[in-house]
Amino acid sequence: MTRPEPLEAFRNAATLTLDIDGMHCAACAARIEKVLGATPGIASAVVNLPLERADVRFTGAPDAGAAVAAVGRAGYEAHVRPAGAAERREAEAARAAARIEDQRRTVALLAMTAVLGAPFLAGMVGMAAGSHGVLPGWLQLALATPVQALVGARFYRGAYASLRGGAANMDVLVALGTSAAYFWSAGQVIAGTPGALYFEASIAVLGFVLLGNLLQARATSGTAAALTALGALTPETARRRDASGREEEAPIEALGLGDVVLVRPGERVPVDGLIAEGASDVDEQLVTGESKPVKKALGDAVIAGSLNGAGFLVVEATAVGEDATPARIGRLVARAQLAKAPVQRLVDRVTAVFVPVVVAIAIVTLVGWLLAGAGAGPALGHAIAVLVIACPCALGLATPAALVAGTGAAAKAGLLVRDVEALERAARIDAVIFDKTGTLTAGRPALVATEAIDGDATKLLALAAAVERGSEHPLAKAVVEAAEGQGLQIPAATNIRSHPGDGVSGDVAGARVAIGGVRLLAEVGAHTAPVEAMLARHAAEGRTAVAVSEGRRAKGVLAFADAPRPSAAEAVRRLAALNVQIIMLTGDSAEAAAPIARGVGISRVEAGARPADKLATIQRLKAEGSRVAMVGDGVNDAPALAAADLGIAMGGGADVALETAGVALLRPDPVLVPAALLLSRRTVANIRQNLAWAFVYNVVGLPLAAFGALSPGIAGAAMALSSASVVLNALRLARWTPDD
Repeated sequence: MTRPEPLEAFRNAATLTLDIDGMHCAACAARIEKVLGATPGIASAVVNLPLERADVRFTGAPDAGAAVAAVGRAGYEAHVRPAGAAERREAEAARAAARIEDQRRTVALLAMTAVLGAPFLAGMVGMAAGSHGVLPGWLQLALATPVQALVGARFYRGAYASLRGGAANMDVLVALGTSAAYFWSAGQVIAGTPGALYFEASIAVLGFVLLGNLLQARATSGTAAALTALGALTPETARRRDASGREEEAPIEALGLGDVVLVRPGERVPVDGLIAEGASDVDEQLVTGESKPVKKALGDAVIAGSLNGAGFLVVEATAVGEDATPARIGRLVARAQLAKAPVQRLVDRVTAVFVPVVVAIAIVTLVGWLLAGAGAGPALGHAIAVLVIACPCALGLATPAALVAGTGAAAKAGLLVRDVEALERAARIDAVIFDKTGTLTAGRPALVATEAIDGDATKLLALAAAVERGSEHPLAKAVVEAAEGQGLQIPAATNIRSHPGDGVSGDVAGARVAIGGVRLLAEVGAHTAPVEAMLARHAAEGRTAVAVSEGRRAKGVLAFADAPRPSAAEAVRRLAALNVQIIMLTGDSAEAAAPIARGVGISRVEAGARPADKLATIQRLKAEGSRVAMVGDGVNDAPALAAADLGIAMGGGADVALETAGVALLRPDPVLVPAALLLSRRTVANIRQNLAWAFVYNVVGLPLAAFGALSPGIAGAAMALSSASVVLNALRLARWTPDD
């Protein structure tokens, strides 16, 4: 058995991935993209805020130094993601530890802010209850100063870095708003001038924004959990056996194709490979989403990262390291999560000019209230509220947070989304075309009927299995599997002889047994008349049938068919519930296709279709206005997969099919097809919900703040709530399963 070469689509020598520290909002990501895009030698850059990554594409050879320096000019810090699996895990662990430490510092700062802000809250509650007690100005200054100095410091640093890079982000808005409130009030206290003080506004804004950042950091780290888990599946070392039989512990990076590795019970498989010795039940759930352990025996393929059961396996490596399945999946998921949906490009253009526009609105608000005679204090308060309410975090997180959560949930379920456009197209699909062999069916024959002339079907099957047990032919395997599945005692056979193109014969208990067509039975001297009608009937039903004789007597017929996959009928039922038109398009004859279609519930069948015919059918449906998905697994399906609005490649299919499909199913389960369409619809709906939340907060909040209906403190709380609501809404997708 051989394995296809790794997909080149999983690699791109002219692409570099950077981990970026210091981003807080969409304006940060937009600024980094702009600076990277303007750097000589860089063709394009895509920054993903939730993942804190940038995918940089170069016009020539990658220049890591230039990319890192460009991010530095934008006011942020970047690190090149290591190429090796061990180094990448180490870097991820270091970044995770740094995030945890930063969150601990944030919690401590929040606690301090809550303690120092409590007297202001008590005063506000007292005023609401009719009390006229106000904290002395010097006490307000003493309470507010540590908060402004310690909590505000991180926003001042962020604002400075952003302005140094030639742009303005959320930190600029927070720094401007809180500084105006604090320093105006401090000046009033120091000068002894009576008037309104806004210390509570600066404390409230800093506290709520810090809380929003903490919630956002914790939530967005959860959206990428599936991708991080994939990278941790493959063990760091493996036990390798050399040609002399000597065993040694070797790092994964040292393994090569053809190496033999040993996998003990309870260990994870370190490579993609084929079983050379042993048998076991293997748990592939974390890689393919398959919920039940899969029986594996000699010659079967195993996947890196899967968990070995009770057996001892010897595996010959067919793909290692970055070419193994978890790494390949991880690269595709990351590429999909780093991509931008069309709606996100519009959002990016808005956020790129959002902060300057908000600053202008704040200035107009300040001047307008001064001209209206409101006084400097109230006018400043309204301007601060404008600066705070308009932070573009929610707007920038709306789309990427949903995409990261949706594609991560898909990967856990066994669905690999290759690009964002495919995800959006899947939401609009109204017609699904299935190939038959290997898609709706298992792609290998199974014994479906045993007809014995004397009525003893069990004896007929055992007789046939005795002769077929030594053969590698697919029909022979189906006979032996059926006999063993029924627990039959299979007698011994001798003098087995293959008759190429006709069948096989052998001696069982002193009698010559032949299994094959009419010609073979005639050749061994057996009467064929009793089985000829049986053979003709099964052929008319689209089955492959062979006759069995013992001595000169015909004993009966065995009929085979490529049986539907167990979940095929359920997949069709779920698609019908989604109001999707379902078509079977196959190169097989109508007689062979009809029973499968009836069995799974498909009423429309187009048989005898060559690759060019499949392509023409898809083009015709698209011309009629349908949005078409094609589900296939073979090389001959590649043109149709590419031509459809959405190509869906079945797991275990040819790599060329996976290359041309927008969605790949990591296990050959048809029920994942309606799951893919449903997940895409929910993801697109989630994006729309998030954008609606973000726009409502800004479109409604800005006028309210400008016209004095929101205090700075309430504006800070609303801004923090907007970011948290968007991310938490996106996280609902992370809990999605195919059974939802």
